[in-house]
Amino acid sequence: MIHPIRVLLVEDSPVVLVVLKRLLATAADIEVVGTACNGQEALERLPALQPDVICVDYHMPVMDGLTFTQRVMSQFPRPILVISTSVHPQQNEHNIFRLLEAGAVDIFPKLKVGTDQDYESFRQVLISKIRVLAGVKVFTRHSLKTSTNNQRTTILTPAVKQINQPLEGIAPPVKAIAIGASTGGPQALHTLLTQLPDNLALPIFCVQHISEGFLQGLVNWLAAECRLPVKIAQAGALPLPGVIYFAPERAHLEFGRQGQFLCTASAPVDGHCPSVTVMLRSAAQHYGNGLIGILLTGMGRDGASGMQDVALAGGRTIAQDEQSSVVFGMPKEAIALGAVKHVLPIDAMPTVLAKMLSKSSKTRSGFE
Repeated sequence: MIHPIRVLLVEDSPVVLVVLKRLLATAADIEVVGTACNGQEALERLPALQPDVICVDYHMPVMDGLTFTQRVMSQFPRPILVISTSVHPQQNEHNIFRLLEAGAVDIFPKLKVGTDQDYESFRQVLISKIRVLAGVKVFTRHSLKTSTNNQRTTILTPAVKQINQPLEGIAPPVKAIAIGASTGGPQALHTLLTQLPDNLALPIFCVQHISEGFLQGLVNWLAAECRLPVKIAQAGALPLPGVIYFAPERAHLEFGRQGQFLCTASAPVDGHCPSVTVMLRSAAQHYGNGLIGILLTGMGRDGASGMQDVALAGGRTIAQDEQSSVVFGMPKEAIALGAVKHVLPIDAMPTVLAKMLSKSSKTRSGFE
């Protein structure tokens, strides 16, 4: 017999709690085993409830979502989904991403009660996210530290053979780095991008699958933590060296003949818009063997065929390993295609990038 997914809801609004319980009751494989109006109450109930997934708000009295997440990950590790209002400049979106930094797995905009927002769409996405989180295993890790010295969590899935290829001797000049990520990506991107030097002489392009409304918050958070500027790509602009660019919401990131950004709101590819595969494929066409493609943690297969295009163009390919991935879906799919030359833990990538760039002829790496 398959047991339902046990969910704990931590939310201080009685109205929101009622709505969430009503929506989740429509899924036969999900059971709300308890609710709490703040983090302290939820911590006290955790040992008895033993939920498979926790859904938590950020702003709560007594103990907020951030402190709660930190305590859960050190005492009762569980997959955590942050359900919060959409990020706006006047709100402290930095705290939302501190929740991810502390170990929360995913974020999701809170349903605006009393509005015309599509309840059915919200219900489907919420249930899908809970099912994804329930399918992974969490445990605390002490080797990866956040900027606030919180413990980081890692989530494991079935193992595949790790690939460690020797680095080339003299290699073609590196002209750009392209990175794709999904579930768990904000944490992985933070680990990687904050280690890059401020004199890196090439552009970096990123596609991160994230709930609508949270991209600007992600960019603001990373910009405050990184030594390189972080921006959302603007259609028609030419990428500048030493800048980290993110694909805009609801648009694929591609490159024109002169290298300018093309941001096209076309059909999803591999289920996503923006798509990692679309960005990698276009970057491979423009930068050829001067591209480094990196595929990080994520559910699904987006980016796998794009990594294959990078490899066929002569570019260098790196995928995040299983042990440091939140979900080993996207990297695993790319590895299965034979598109990945180096499979590495996330905290080893900056060092490997430094070596690749130092071996790249006529390339000023910025790592020296």
